[in-house]
Amino acid sequence: MVETSPSGMTARLSHSNFQQQRIQMSDEHEIPVKVVDRRWWARGADSDPGSGERTSLKPTYVEELERQVAEKDKQVQEYLGKYRQAAQEFESARARMRKEVAKDAERSRREILVSLLEVVDNLDRALDSARRAGTSASDPLLQGVDLVRQQFLAKLDGFGIRRIDPGAEPFDPLLHEAVSAVPAADPSQDGRIVGVVRPGYRIGEEVLRPALVAVAKATQVSRTP
Repeated sequence: MVETSPSGMTARLSHSNFQQQRIQMSDEHEIPVKVVDRRWWARGADSDPGSGERTSLKPTYVEELERQVAEKDKQVQEYLGKYRQAAQEFESARARMRKEVAKDAERSRREILVSLLEVVDNLDRALDSARRAGTSASDPLLQGVDLVRQQFLAKLDGFGIRRIDPGAEPFDPLLHEAVSAVPAADPSQDGRIVGVVRPGYRIGEEVLRPALVAVAKATQVSRTP
């Protein structure tokens, strides 16, 4: 059995009291430690909702991606606008080109048809000259020329071309072209066609060539009182 001396016990008690006093003093003078939570998902929960400030919960790279997407979308809209404008201009140019082509085709068609009408005019002149010269209607050459003329007129009729060969009818500036005026003693004949210099032709409502005509003009008879 180990005996403890009174001096040893006194030393142990003194050490124990010293430790207790030290612990008590450290509790009284403990320095508070401030802990800052740096977790981004926790910062929004601790914020004051009444402060009017909102902390973004999105990471920086997500915001950057959204910014890039918005910028690309803006560029796409600009490209679409330019494409629509170019497409509209192209359609307008194509429509103008179609109109020009149609005009050129119509002009060429009229020129061809008018040139064919001159052939009929020459056949008419040949027949008139032969008749004025006293050529018999049974003459084979005269009959041949007349047959060619009839066939030519039939071909023109097949294309919808009609002959304008007016008689004693009122002058119509849409169908006729006056080349001479013939005095008429009868006032009722004023403005009427009295002769055809060259027949005209029309296709549908379109006049290819007006008929050249002579028009009667009533003479003024002076009366003495």
